Amino acid sequence: MTPPESQGQGSSAEPPALPAVSFCVLAKRADFLKAASARRQGVGGLLLQARDRADGSSQVRIGFTASKKIGNAVLRNRAKRRLRALAREVLHPVARPGWDYVLVARPNETVTRSYADLQADLAEALRSVHRLRT
Repeated sequence: MTPPESQGQGSSAEPPALPAVSFCVLAKRADFLKAASARRQGVGGLLLQARDRADGSSQVRIGFTASKKIGNAVLRNRAKRRLRALAREVLHPVARPGWDYVLVARPNETVTRSYADLQADLAEALRSVHRLRT
């Protein structure tokens, strides 16, 4: 038998509301090219390209690139997996609605650099990209 519910039992506090931002993955080459021509910031383990679409949407789009300069298919896939994990941990909480972000892997760095260093690199790149420019 379950005890009757009374006020004051349990937690009545609701979990903090997450921002109403949806994420999707960039797929079209034209979107990657537009991001490449906008703001970019290179840091030790990766290159971040970011573009404000200015369309008033609450959607954040994320793309990942690892060219053949990274190495064979195994290394390229490893680099993209690491970039996706970084995006989930670092980019999702601070991404701005209406922006496109492209994370580009760097040869010999994205795969071999420590994960903690990659996290710090992405955080630094985001601060730099979103700094006001005059």
